[in-house]
Amino acid sequence: MPAWDDSHRTVLSVGSNMGERMDNLQGAVDSLFDARGLRFVALSPVYETAPVGGPDQDDYLNLIVIADTLLAPITLLERVKSVEEAFHRVRKVRWGPRTMDIDVVAYGDQTSDDPSLMLPHPRAHERAFVLQPWFDIDPDAVLPVRGPIRDLLAKVHDQDLRRRDDLPIQIPD
Repeated sequence: MPAWDDSHRTVLSVGSNMGERMDNLQGAVDSLFDARGLRFVALSPVYETAPVGGPDQDDYLNLIVIADTLLAPITLLERVKSVEEAFHRVRKVRWGPRTMDIDVVAYGDQTSDDPSLMLPHPRAHERAFVLQPWFDIDPDAVLPVRGPIRDLLAKVHDQDLRRRDDLPIQIPD
């Protein structure tokens, strides 16, 4: 495996609005770091958010994970999908309720228009549930192509989200 000097900083958005949401989030964070290739950097507080788009559904719990990775972008996506599947993610209704939703928001400063993995995530700049938790742990972050998180967050200030400090997630070992 290459040295960590060759790693890329990645930002992952994790959310759940079905089942035991906190158990799902904790399990996802743990599962992401169970295998080699990801090194933990930071974990945001949990936010409770209204769903964006899709059918009527329960509120989500969301958080952001920042990690360094030695994995290629498509390999990282495969790991993310594997974790979603382990938590019984079902893809029947677009933007429908889910036990687990993990998005690769950014992978270093790389950009990609590949439909299987668009980088940065094509709607991240429009979503307070991505921007606010990311800002909490990296206020100087920049979303490639879109600009500073601070500026993007100011444009979505009207979206409903509540910080849930009463719902702590354990940092992976």
